[in-house]
Amino acid sequence: ASLITETLPDEVQSHINHSSVLPLRRKITMTSSRPLISNLTMDWIESMERWHLHLFCIPTAVISFATFIANPVLLVCIFLSRALRRETRYLLVANTLIADMLFLILNLVTLIGNAVRAEIPWFVCELFTTLLVTAYSCAIITVTLMVVDTFAAVRWPLQYHNLLSPAQTNCILGVVWLLCAIYPFTLMMMMKEELSNDNVTVCLALISLGFFKVKNIGGIDMYFLVAALICTFLIFYCYIRLYMVTRMQGIWHSRFSRARVTVLVHGVLLLLYFAPGFVFALEIYIFQKKNVSQDLRVWISTVNANFLMLLPRAFAPYLYGLRYREISESLTLLLHRHRRNRENTLS
Repeated sequence: ASLITETLPDEVQSHINHSSVLPLRRKITMTSSRPLISNLTMDWIESMERWHLHLFCIPTAVISFATFIANPVLLVCIFLSRALRRETRYLLVANTLIADMLFLILNLVTLIGNAVRAEIPWFVCELFTTLLVTAYSCAIITVTLMVVDTFAAVRWPLQYHNLLSPAQTNCILGVVWLLCAIYPFTLMMMMKEELSNDNVTVCLALISLGFFKVKNIGGIDMYFLVAALICTFLIFYCYIRLYMVTRMQGIWHSRFSRARVTVLVHGVLLLLYFAPGFVFALEIYIFQKKNVSQDLRVWISTVNANFLMLLPRAFAPYLYGLRYREISESLTLLLHRHRRNRENTLS
């Protein structure tokens, strides 16, 4: 709204600020949003074409398809095994893989649409952004819960298996999805009437959320900051407590002990999950900064969306899934069973 009032005469501004013409102010704001979004998308397209950034779609497609191969296999191993689907840690792994696959599908569809300059309604773009934020947030929270689950298993080994039933774990995961969806869907409904009939040629979460920031709606920065701080605090607390509980047991003495390797693997994966989120928060912060060039914004956003955000999803099925001995055994059994059935069919 500040972008509009700066261009209006003082007399008009005084009338717009009057409560009796709030509908007029709303109408002016809505009509001015159209050229704002149009200018943002046109500048974005020019920068991408100038630097040939559409080539980043190649690593995006490769990483996405590699993940699409690994994740369903692990999900089948978990859900076909009665023992695995009754344990909290494997249900958390499965939820992370599901959230990652949803994120990758939406991200890939969005990037392909942007590459071919497909025009889609603004409301559809907002829906994609909402689902992307929901899936990303759900993966982050689930990874955090996996750290809490590891802490609970080490801290209370005798009571661990009785703490939560599979039904209770599924209810908790449902609540996690609901909490992750409430805020972005609320923002989408608040902006439903703004540009619902307009088409856009570039659909990016940065432009959508940056537009909310321009309109001073919803406290975008505070939402991401508070969520990141809570997850970071829980992770550090659990790891510090884990070290304090287990340091006298001798499991940290060997350089390549299972405990050290496990903490290293979890730490690397947590860094890969959280780093793109902080980069995205930086993107939103510099969205309105006039001293930051448009090319730099486009480069940061492209590298983050096409590469950094995909790395944890590519490594997760291998660093998390295959490291669990039970999942590896279930996968081996599934492959042997498939090969045996194929041999019987051929014979």
